[in-house]
Amino acid sequence: MTKLTKRAFLAGSAAAGTMLAMPTVLRAQATVMRWGEMLPTTHPQVQMVERIAKEVKEKTAGRIDIQSFPAGQLGSGKDMMESVASGALTMTTDGAAALGSFLPQLSVIEAPYLWRDPGHMAKVAKAPVFAQMNDELVKKRGMRMAAVTYYGKRHLTTGSKPVKSAADVAGLKLRVPPVDTFRAMVEAWGAKATPVNFNELYLALSQGAVDGQENPLPTIHSAKLQEVQKHLILTGHIITPRLIVINQDFWKGLKDADRTILEAAIANGVAWQDAELASQEGSLVATLKAAGMSVTEPDLESFSKPVLASLPKQFESKWGKGTWDALAAL
Repeated sequence: MTKLTKRAFLAGSAAAGTMLAMPTVLRAQATVMRWGEMLPTTHPQVQMVERIAKEVKEKTAGRIDIQSFPAGQLGSGKDMMESVASGALTMTTDGAAALGSFLPQLSVIEAPYLWRDPGHMAKVAKAPVFAQMNDELVKKRGMRMAAVTYYGKRHLTTGSKPVKSAADVAGLKLRVPPVDTFRAMVEAWGAKATPVNFNELYLALSQGAVDGQENPLPTIHSAKLQEVQKHLILTGHIITPRLIVINQDFWKGLKDADRTILEAAIANGVAWQDAELASQEGSLVATLKAAGMSVTEPDLESFSKPVLASLPKQFESKWGKGTWDALAAL
């Protein structure tokens, strides 16, 4: 992990963008790749970046040096995606719904109650509709999706109120990422959707600015949200992909051999991370319970029914007619 302040990063953005545009043969010494992350260093996603960096450095004999900047050092997720698009940052990883602010139809990949299981979700990476979206992202925003990773099954937590059905969250202020599909989901439950950036979430929960939040178990645990939340409600409302995105000009500027090495390292890192997350999900309910959280298996239909009755139709024009059905049928 490399430490860099947001101010220093922004100050050097113009220079970094210039470096990314230069042909590989003109760069002095190692080609430096900056990879920004919102997640803490203890999360498998950040550990995946470190593993990819190690493999790439070894297999290129040090020609390519991937530097990791976790825990929101370089700003919000949107800040980092903007920086990847401009060339000031080489890579980042974020949710499909968040990337929807750059390409609206992408948010369907992180839609609630779409995927049956992680294996079903993984099929999207080979689907024609995904290739089409990737081509559009390259064309319109100058960045491409290099891989789809498994981020986990999202569950609800609350600070003081136990929840057995969606009726119990009516009126609660629930933190959501700043994306419209998440807001619509929470509002369908009758709760008050409150967008908060992830690196501000712990403080918002501890101060009571929001009553609860939703995230996968490894994220809840790695961010220590069990310290400021009392109840874990196993809603499993979204099986979440996170997408590795890379600046297109940098990607094209790599030598074929180095691009092949990077692709292989990403594939290996993703396979490790996905397996690690699945393993953690299998034990973290007990871990969080031992840490003092109450665990509830709620009425799942009360959560899914209002969402499925409204969101596919509400977002059809954004996602594209028939896209939801095509992905569900994969």
